[in-house]
Amino acid sequence: MSTLGKRLIKAAKEGRAIARGEADPATYKVFVPAKIDVKAIRRRTGLTQEEFSMRYAISVSSLRDWEQGRFSPDPTARAYLTVIDRDHEAVEKALTREPEAA
Repeated sequence: MSTLGKRLIKAAKEGRAIARGEADPATYKVFVPAKIDVKAIRRRTGLTQEEFSMRYAISVSSLRDWEQGRFSPDPTARAYLTVIDRDHEAVEKALTREPEAA
């Protein structure tokens, strides 16, 4: 697994610990942009809306609404989209299921 993939998993575990009250959120410094250009992110991946939606488990209707400005992604979605934008290949790798050993 790539370094970014490992960092994503670690961040998810830290987020879960914070949500459960097992960790102090003040110890983490995270920047999630207030606004994000979803269409530009998708275009940089070279994917259609349908392909992007399937690859990253985002509903196509939400993606369309975000791209057309009808709705804005919530902070969690903005964080996820930021990671996709920075290293979409690592996200794909982290989300790809390894074949089970026989």
